[in-house]
Amino acid sequence: MQALIHALYPPQCMTCKALVATDFGLCGDCWRATPFITGLACRKCGAPLPGDPEDTALCDDCLQIARPWEAGRAAMLYQDNARKIVLALKHGDQMEMARPAGDWLARAAQPLLRPGMVVVPVPLHWLRMLRRKYNQSALLSAALARATGLEHCPDALIRQRNTGSQEGRSRDARFASLQGAFAVHPRRATRIAGHPVLLVDDVMTSGATFAAATEGLMAGGAASVSVVSLARVAKQA
Repeated sequence: MQALIHALYPPQCMTCKALVATDFGLCGDCWRATPFITGLACRKCGAPLPGDPEDTALCDDCLQIARPWEAGRAAMLYQDNARKIVLALKHGDQMEMARPAGDWLARAAQPLLRPGMVVVPVPLHWLRMLRRKYNQSALLSAALARATGLEHCPDALIRQRNTGSQEGRSRDARFASLQGAFAVHPRRATRIAGHPVLLVDDVMTSGATFAAATEGLMAGGAASVSVVSLARVAKQA
């Protein structure tokens, strides 16, 4: 049956629709145009850095800004084909993008994984959820949890107020608007208290969203918080 389906509907590249060997894959050209982060990365946000991959270092942003989370990683830089993938998932209703992205996130997050860790997405406010119909970060966290075998708690956090879009805001304005925006859902407190948490989002820019969500998780009793994003807005090192 699978062979018949492939004969009738051959697998296509997720971004350019060229024929590929397997479902949910990228063709060679699109793979090369996708800036996956490899080698040495900032231990707090995952931005690529020059140097030995075995070293530990911080990027310029993380040297200047206090990060409340323990460690962080990102799968790719938010540019070129990676930007197309993120926007297709976030605004293009192409929810199937989350399936391969879960594997990419799992590889990026490997140094962060711990026994008993709970995977938690950054939540949308309910008004935005009504408009968008789905939370792209929850799709990514579900795919990551499946790929790693970790527990998934998609509604562990609630967004207590509508913070609006962060696009176009300065770094300071982003942090100010998100202060105190997140809290652990009262019905999920026992699943978070005492556990290490892996917090998932689609894109990290300033880190304000991750910081506010981390503070909400720690206030709710999380033992520690690490973060992973599908893409990181950063300059190529």
